[in-house]
Order: sequence, then structure tokens, then C-alpha cells
Amino acid sequence: MSWTRVLVLSLISILLILTFSSVVENAAVRDDSKADNPKGAAQQLFMPESEASNFFRSRSRRSPQYYAEYQAEQRERLTKDEQRREYNEEQRDEFENYVEEERDEQNERTREKSEQFREYHYDGLYPRYYWFH
Repeated sequence: MSWTRVLVLSLISILLILTFSSVVENAAVRDDSKADNPKGAAQQLFMPESEASNFFRSRSRRSPQYYAEYQAEQRERLTKDEQRREYNEEQRDEFENYVEEERDEQNERTREKSEQFREYHYDGLYPRYYWFH
């Protein structure tokens, strides 16, 4: 029963220390109900009307792509394909190495067990080389 009293008293004392310390005041979250500069945020987010209309006028939905844009997209597509090909090749090589090691280990275990079996069951009546072919 005494340990519960000690525990409760220590928790109460820690709570009092934390409530009256300056650390808790510094950790309080600042109230930002008013934005510092709402006009500046809108200017950063949106472009002027003239630039927007020029943007849509220069490139409508049905207008053909410029050759430079087409080439850039093709280069990007080719680099993505190359990266994907390299990644797949690397994964395939890793898997092949893993499978080869597993097969080698399995063959070694099988060979050792068969040799042990042959040595254990050898009765001396026939030449030993008969088993190792």
C-alpha cells in the first residue's frame, strides 16, 4: 500500500512542476487565426489573367504538339523504358544467382547423404567404385 502512495505523490509533484514551469508555456501552439499576408499567398498561387489567356491561346486542346515537345516526351519515355529494363534485368540476375546457389546447396546435400548411405550400407562383396558412377 505504501508504494501506491509514493507513486501517486510523485505523479502529483511532477504534474505541479510541469504546470508551473516555463517549458510548458514555450511549447504552446501559436494561434494563427489571421493569416500574415493573404494577398501574397494568392499572388504566389495564381498567375495574372493575361498570362493565363496567352497560355490557353498558344496551346488549345486540339492544337498539335510542337516538335520539341514531342521529342522531349519521347526522350523521357525512352529513359523510363531503359530504367525499367535495367531494373528488371537486375532483379532477374539476382533471382538467377539465388536459384543457382540453392540448387548447388541442394545437390551438395543430396550427394553427401547418398555417399553416407552408400558407405553405411557397403557390405564388401562388390567393388566400391560401382556406387560412384
